Amino acid sequence: MKYNYLIILLLFIAVSVPAGHQPVAGNVTDQLGRNLSVPDNPQRIVALAPSITEIIFALDCGHRLKGVTQYSDFPPQAAALPQVGSYVYPDLEKIVALQPDLCIAVKDGNPKNVADRLEAMNIPVYAVDPRNIDTVADTIISIGSLLNASEKAESLVRNMRLRVERVKSAAAKAAHRPRVFFQIGISPIVAVGTHTFIHELIVSAGGKNLSEGTVPYPRYSREQIIALSPDIFIITSMTRGEIFERVKAEWRQWPDLPAVKNNRIFLVDSNVFDRPTPRLADGLELLFGLIHPELAGELQ
Repeated sequence: MKYNYLIILLLFIAVSVPAGHQPVAGNVTDQLGRNLSVPDNPQRIVALAPSITEIIFALDCGHRLKGVTQYSDFPPQAAALPQVGSYVYPDLEKIVALQPDLCIAVKDGNPKNVADRLEAMNIPVYAVDPRNIDTVADTIISIGSLLNASEKAESLVRNMRLRVERVKSAAAKAAHRPRVFFQIGISPIVAVGTHTFIHELIVSAGGKNLSEGTVPYPRYSREQIIALSPDIFIITSMTRGEIFERVKAEWRQWPDLPAVKNNRIFLVDSNVFDRPTPRLADGLELLFGLIHPELAGELQ
């Protein structure tokens, strides 16, 4: 009789656990200070931002990803995964249909109401809030801990910090700090303020950010930029070709600008500068090479 009761109890427990969900291991605190229960070893993860997708692949856990957001294009195999909308407008139905046992979100972009609705359906949402290089490192460590990949996470962070410090040490040897105007996109002209990843990279690479200030992404007129007289133009874009040549041609109308006179207008891939991932170290090294080519040998 007791044996039959035990079988019935076990069957009841089995059908009570939603499909695709693992038994909860315990409580964790995310980077927003929220306490939540997460599975011990999550295997069905939905990444709610391209940066989260990159970090999970960097941790060698890409096989656990069952869904990603639009523009999750790195590494290349991420593009083959099911998409659940953009990180600003995630599709709740698509997320739930993938039966995730964990979603990982970012504070800056993911809507809180979607996270609340997922958690109401017993789908945990762990939120991160990377604001600078140090907190990007913290984010990698936190996600590594969630995925039982702490050793890999620590290795990534050690490498990232080593490269950052190497660039900072090299930049400290520079005789001057060139004035950099970092333009995001083509039209309208938008630059980067102090509280951005790109500002931190410019300063760490030994440059002076001409658009520093309290506004994260200030807009500029062409006349204002001419008055600033930048030594270097850096423009982010996903493509080069015709767009790059058109932008250079537009600025050549002012040949007295130092950046034009010295042929120091550069187009770079935005993703290595504004995504809070281990690739920020790549962006920093690239930026250092553009700002201080005379010190390129210092990183070798």
